[in-house]
Amino acid sequence: MTGVWVLVAAVVLLALAIGSLRVVREYERGVAFRLGRLRGPLGPGVVLVLPGVDRLVRVQLRTVTLTIPPQEVITRDNVTARVNAVVLFRVVDPVKSVMTVENYAVATSQIAQTTLRSVVGRADLDTLLAHRADLNEDLAASIANQTQPWGVEVEVVEIKDVEIPEMMQRAMAREAEAERERRAKVISARGELQASAELRDAAITLSESPASLQLRYLQTLLELGADQNSTVVFPIPVDLVRPFLEGGLRRRADEPDGPADAVPHIRRVRSDDQ
Repeated sequence: MTGVWVLVAAVVLLALAIGSLRVVREYERGVAFRLGRLRGPLGPGVVLVLPGVDRLVRVQLRTVTLTIPPQEVITRDNVTARVNAVVLFRVVDPVKSVMTVENYAVATSQIAQTTLRSVVGRADLDTLLAHRADLNEDLAASIANQTQPWGVEVEVVEIKDVEIPEMMQRAMAREAEAERERRAKVISARGELQASAELRDAAITLSESPASLQLRYLQTLLELGADQNSTVVFPIPVDLVRPFLEGGLRRRADEPDGPADAVPHIRRVRSDDQ
C-alpha cells in the first residue's frame, strides 16, 4: 500500500515538473512573477514556471511594424492634409516593457499618432512634400524620447502618403506649369544671347577678311541654287560692291567728258526723241 502511495506521489511530481516547463524562443524573453514579485527575464530555452505560483509574460524582441492610421493635419500654412506613416520599433528591455507600461504596442501607436500631428503641423506644405527625410528624423527622435523609458527603441519612422485637397492639387499643377514655362523662356533667352554673341564674332571675323565675305556670299548663292525657285531676291552688301562703284566713278572721272557732261547728253537725246 505504501508503494502505491509512493508511486502516485512520483507520478504527481513528474506531472507537476513537466507542467512547470516552458520553452522560451530565441527571439523572445519571459518576464516571470512569483507570487506577484518580479523574478527577472528568463530565456531563451527551457525555463521552470511553477503552476499557481509563477506567472510568465512573453515579450517579443523582434522588430514590430506599426502602421499609423491617416491623421487629419493642418500645416503651418493652413493647408489641410491627411498623413499616415509607418513605425518600426523593437523591445530592448523586456522588464521595462512590462513593468512601466500596460501595453507597449498600443502606447507606442498612440504616441506616434500625436507626434505625427504635432510635427507635421509645425511644417508647411512644401516641406511636407519635398523634405520628408527631415520630418522623418524629427518624428523618430520625438517618438524615441517618449518610448525610451518603456524599454522600446524606435528604429525607423517613415511618412507614407500625403493627401491634399483637389483644389490645392490643381493650384500646384498650375504653379508647376508656370515654372516650366519660365524655365523654357529663360533657356530660350540665354540661347538667343549666345547666338547673338557668336554672330557678332562671326561678323567681326568676316569684316577683317573681305575674301571670306565673298566666299560666304558665293556659298549662300550655291545653297539658294539648290532649291528649284523661279525668283530669288538676294540683298547685296554695300561693302561688297563699293570697290566696284568707286573704281567705275574713278574711271569716268578720268575720261574727257566727265560725269557732268553725261547727264546733259542724255537729256538732249530724250528731247530729240520727243
